[in-house]
Amino acid sequence: MVGNGKTNNKRNKSQSTKEQIEQETISPEASARATKRMSNRERLRAFLSLFKREDHVLINIVADPDAMASAMAIKRILARRVEEITIGHVNEIKRVNNLAMIQFLKIPLQRLRTFKKDKFNKFILVDSQPVHNPELARFQYDAVIDHHPITTGWDAPFVDIRNEYGATASMLTEYLRAANIKPSVALSTALFYAIKTDTQNFVKKATAQDVFCFQYLFKRINQNLLRRIENADIRKSELKYFKLAFDAMKISKNRVYAHLGKVANPDILVVVADFFTHVHEIGWVFISGIYGEKLVVIFRCDGYKKDAGKLAQRLFGKVGSAGGHRQSARAEVPLKNLDGHLVGHFSTRTLQRLTKKHLT
Repeated sequence: MVGNGKTNNKRNKSQSTKEQIEQETISPEASARATKRMSNRERLRAFLSLFKREDHVLINIVADPDAMASAMAIKRILARRVEEITIGHVNEIKRVNNLAMIQFLKIPLQRLRTFKKDKFNKFILVDSQPVHNPELARFQYDAVIDHHPITTGWDAPFVDIRNEYGATASMLTEYLRAANIKPSVALSTALFYAIKTDTQNFVKKATAQDVFCFQYLFKRINQNLLRRIENADIRKSELKYFKLAFDAMKISKNRVYAHLGKVANPDILVVVADFFTHVHEIGWVFISGIYGEKLVVIFRCDGYKKDAGKLAQRLFGKVGSAGGHRQSARAEVPLKNLDGHLVGHFSTRTLQRLTKKHLT
């Protein structure tokens, strides 16, 4: 009888362990914890075990430097292991630096909506998670590799999410090293630029691993290509916005304000705002414009006893999306949410008046 009791206890323990494993399998957080405990080589082996020679693989991204570089690295790792690898992006790529990166480094991208899902049998999501975009959520992924905070409501056989890392490109550099793959000049330059961009030159969150990967890649990059990508901020057609900014500009108490009116691309507001941060003795920069049916406002400051993110939230958090970091922030407000008298009459004076009461 005692023996049967022990057997039953063992069976119950075995069943509870099995149930726990099954529960962990569908939890991204639990899967990520398990992957984090692995060495780089173990992680690589677990990832590669998902694929066979006859597989047709689709790598999905929201195209930015980190996502594109990481996708390039995965494509290189799987190059001789599967039949076909395609990189698909869900977003329209407008930023000039990103277009320059694609052009100079010859990154093979296709818009995700241009091909059929059933052409592929394996799916990878990198530098994002399924819930980040409705178009990404349509897929059941075999692997998700990312550095953003872990979300819920999805699962995958392989999950490598390390949100302490400053860039997914650092994680993929570790994969390359574990695979004994020396990245090409183009791939090294892409990964280097991605780490530099996502950590904002290590001003934002980063780990010792990010620094180590950055140093490792530095010896392999093409400095000329990197400069061409970094310096490609403005289209010729966008030079007019600088004239508009200078004409509209108002300076008061070491603060620069400028409303540019309608813009063809909201990224130009970021470029203009960053330009004004180089002006000596300027503590705050506020640049706004109308894009589509939204008012977009870009905030910049030195972050010393100032917090752009909190200011953006106080000003526009109740009528639109707003927030950011101490030095930089952004607000996007649907025009329908603005007071009636502001729609069609928004100006630099309006921008100045809205911010003034919060900057005393």
